[in-house]
Amino acid sequence: MNATINLEKKHFPVLLNELISIISPLYGGTFIDCTFGQGGYSKKILENKENKIIAIDRDKDVLNSASRFEKQYSNRFKFYNIKFSKLNKIKLKNNDLRGIIFDLGYSINQIKNSKKGLSFNDTGELNMRMGINEFSANDFISTMDENNLSRVFKILGDERYSKKIAREIVKIRKHKTIKTEDLVQIIDSIKKYQKTKIHNSTKIFQALRILVNKEISELINALINSFHLIPVGGVIAVVTFHSLEDKIVKFFFKHYSEERNSSRYMPNEEVLEKCFKLINKKPILPSLKEVNQNPPSRSAKLRYAIKINQKCDFNDLREKFKYLTDVEELR
Repeated sequence: MNATINLEKKHFPVLLNELISIISPLYGGTFIDCTFGQGGYSKKILENKENKIIAIDRDKDVLNSASRFEKQYSNRFKFYNIKFSKLNKIKLKNNDLRGIIFDLGYSINQIKNSKKGLSFNDTGELNMRMGINEFSANDFISTMDENNLSRVFKILGDERYSKKIAREIVKIRKHKTIKTEDLVQIIDSIKKYQKTKIHNSTKIFQALRILVNKEISELINALINSFHLIPVGGVIAVVTFHSLEDKIVKFFFKHYSEERNSSRYMPNEEVLEKCFKLINKKPILPSLKEVNQNPPSRSAKLRYAIKINQKCDFNDLREKFKYLTDVEELR
């Protein structure tokens, strides 16, 4: 039995019932599951034998699960081991695409896999690569200068003590390679008097994970490509788990569901048509029952919209979050 199978734990697809209630009126076509993971969403959608799934995941550790799905559902399931920003590369045989789904959280398998190093409870080399990566967390912690480290921690992690932590990292790495447990110790030494509900290392680890996997630019490009791929009348649905993701998704749906000028600097310019129909302005949140069953779901937010226009200019989206994508390019 290989390591991937041994790692499998009980995984709960977040906001599953709420998502199904949104897309079920569109059943009888193809749905793209952009974050396949352990296949929770895909399995539920495939219960309807008229549905087909195209699944995407950059993590090679899901290949075994994907293979089982391909055998079980034969011609109704297809898997691609690619980043979801590349979903525009998928060749659709016909025009029956009904919905595109994103769950931006990490599965219990990924968190518990010490080789990925996503958890501050792990030990050993800093990694955080989810697949198809250029750099690991160790590459950044070992080589990035103090100022850039501080910017990463502050902007991508909203870490109050970003400067002090970056300074201490640069000091310590002169004498040793900083491993996961060392980074946690550095953070604890600086934040030892802080009393908060979240672990001292949460924000730093979030910032590094976003940086390593370019999660912001990946999400922005995936959203844009989703719009271009899905036909008018199709649904794009996204489950987010932290504020940076949610800000992007909220802007994407809200801004482009309103009439707007072709340039915000020239108010007399042409008024652009709406790109989406927004059903719920506020996000859908997990029920108390779901949170009790699956505590990590407490931070989840589900947003969705229906495509109503064939064309859309996403320059405003890229410009608004350029400060984040610029940080992702720091070395």
